[in-house]
Amino acid sequence: MKKRIISFFIIICFATVSFSQVNDSLIVRKEMDIHKIVPRFKAIDISDILEATRPMVNMDSITLTAADSLRIKLDSLLLPFYDITYDPSVKDYAYTPKYRMTIRPIKEDTIYIPIPKRNGEYIRGKRRLRIDPIEVLNPITRATIKTQKYADDPVWWKNKNSIGLDISEATFLNWNAGGNNSISGLVKVNLVRNYKKLHLLWNNEIFLRYGLNQQQDKGLRKTDDKFQVNSTFGYRKDTISNWFYSVKLNFNTQFTNGYSYPDTSTPISRFFAPAYLFLGAGTHYELKNQKFSLYLSPITLKSTFVNDKALSDEGAFGVEKGERSRHEFGTLIQTEWDKVMGKNVVMTNKLSLYSDYLNKFGNIDINWELHFNFAINKHFKANLGGYLLYDDDIKFKEDKDNDGVLETSGARVQLKQLLGIGVQFVF
Repeated sequence: MKKRIISFFIIICFATVSFSQVNDSLIVRKEMDIHKIVPRFKAIDISDILEATRPMVNMDSITLTAADSLRIKLDSLLLPFYDITYDPSVKDYAYTPKYRMTIRPIKEDTIYIPIPKRNGEYIRGKRRLRIDPIEVLNPITRATIKTQKYADDPVWWKNKNSIGLDISEATFLNWNAGGNNSISGLVKVNLVRNYKKLHLLWNNEIFLRYGLNQQQDKGLRKTDDKFQVNSTFGYRKDTISNWFYSVKLNFNTQFTNGYSYPDTSTPISRFFAPAYLFLGAGTHYELKNQKFSLYLSPITLKSTFVNDKALSDEGAFGVEKGERSRHEFGTLIQTEWDKVMGKNVVMTNKLSLYSDYLNKFGNIDINWELHFNFAINKHFKANLGGYLLYDDDIKFKEDKDNDGVLETSGARVQLKQLLGIGVQFVF
C-alpha cells in the first residue's frame, strides 16, 4: 500500500514538472518575433499569420501590434525590388536592392538594371555599348548664301496697251431662205497709264472704238464710235488707307458723223457734237489689286458741247437753241469692277450715275457698260458686251408720219449689244 502511494506521488510530481516546461515553451514561442514564424515572400495579412501558426502554438494567446501588421505589409510591397533577410545579431531585417537605377543620356529616360549576384558577392557585368536609333526631323541641307543681294527698283508706273480687231462675215449663194452678204469690222484700242507712289495716285485711261458694217445693197454703215479719256488724281494721308482725296476728269465724244439710217444726208451727230466733260472733286476708293474702284463726288461740273451750227440751232443734246454748250452742277458716282468668273472668263462692270442740283434734281443720267471677255488663247479673244444709256437731255428723233422729216420726242432708254470674235495684242 505504501509503494502505491509513493508511486502516485512520483507521477504527480513528474506531471507537474512536465506541465511547467510546456508552459515555459509556450511563453517562449509567444515572445518570438512573428517574422520568424511566417514566411516573408508574399503579401499576407493577419488571417494568414493565424492560419500559419495554428499548428505550432495556441494563437488565442498571441496579440499582434499595429506596427507588426504594418511592417508585414510594407515588406510585402518591397519584396519585388529588395532581398529581405533577417540578421539575428542586430535582431532586425536587412534590405538589399535587386536593381540599379540609371538614366540613359540620349533619350533621358529612367531604366532599372538587375544587379547580378553570385554566392553572396556582386559581380560587375561586361559593359556593352548600344546606339539607339534617332529619327532626324529636320536634316541639314546644303545651302548657298549670297553675300550681297540688291532689291529691284520699285515700279511706280504700270502700263497696259491693248489693240484688238473683231471681224464677222456672212456670205450667201443660192440660199433658199435668203439673206444679204455682209462683213463687219471693229477696231479697239485701250491705253492705260497708272502711277501710284506712297501717298499719290494718278490713273489715266484712253478708250478708242470704231466699227463699220458693209451689207449688200445697203452701203457702208457705222456700228460703233467712241473716244473716251479718263484721268483721276488722288492723295491719301497714310500709305495703308485705300481712300484718296481725288479730282476726276472724264471726256467723251465720237470720231465721225452719225446718221439715222437709211437717211445719210442729214447727220444727227458729229465730232465734238456732242462732247461731254465731267470735272469734279471728291473721294476715291481703290483696292490694292485695282480690281475694284469707287468714286464719289458731291461737286461735279458737267458740260455738254455741240460744236455744229445745224445741231446747235436745233437745240440738240439739251443745249439751248443757238448755243454751243450747256453746263450743269451736280453729284457723280462712278464704279468699276473686274471679276474673274471662271477659267479664261473676265467680267468688267462700269456704272456712272449723275444728277443735276439746279435742273430737275432727282433725274439720274445713267451710263452702264457690262462686258464679258473670253480668252481662247494668247491672241484670239471673244467678247460679249452691252450698253445702257439714259440722259433726260437727249431727246429721241423719229419719222412718225413717214414723210422723211424727223420729229423730236422725249428721252428714252438707249441699248446696244455687241458680240465679236477676233485677235487682240496686249503689251
